Amino acid sequence: MYKQTVPLILASKSPRRQELMQAMGLDFNVLLKDVDESYPEHLSPAEIACYIAEKKALAFVDECEYSLVITADTIVAYDGEIMGKPADAAAAREMLRKLSGTVHQVYTGVSLAHKDQLKTFYDMTEVWFRAITDEEIENYVDNYNPFDKAGSYGIQDWLGFVAVEKISGSYTNVMGLPTEKLYTALSSF
Repeated sequence: MYKQTVPLILASKSPRRQELMQAMGLDFNVLLKDVDESYPEHLSPAEIACYIAEKKALAFVDECEYSLVITADTIVAYDGEIMGKPADAAAAREMLRKLSGTVHQVYTGVSLAHKDQLKTFYDMTEVWFRAITDEEIENYVDNYNPFDKAGSYGIQDWLGFVAVEKISGSYTNVMGLPTEKLYTALSSF
């Protein structure tokens, strides 16, 4: 069982990650910093998620040396394309049209940094979307917030409830933080 011995820092503005860590019973503070999320083009989806999570963690190491810093990055992969957060409503609509009626993968890379230790892992979940109509896409883009979500949707939102037929893997991974793997990783610190 994980026993918290050092202060935890969640370096993420994601309300879903904060909610998941609270549900895990973890005591943590949130710190934010803008980090360049670019990555080398030759990386696989899993490597991209881990690469960005590590960049985020390394940005906090010096100022948080007595804390355990947790960072994460989530991406959606479909048909060779990497989908992060949409830049605007048009990009959100385009992503959702591409995902309609498909199976896609959601990757979350997670990094834990404490003093000179850096541990990074990822999880992958396959998501089956039924075909969604343009009207449903418009409703989602207009009435929900697709702009802070990889692939333009949240599995815990309306579209997740009506469009996701099934998943293979971790539900919390699709939300942005694979809590099962995080709990195991925390136990090693």
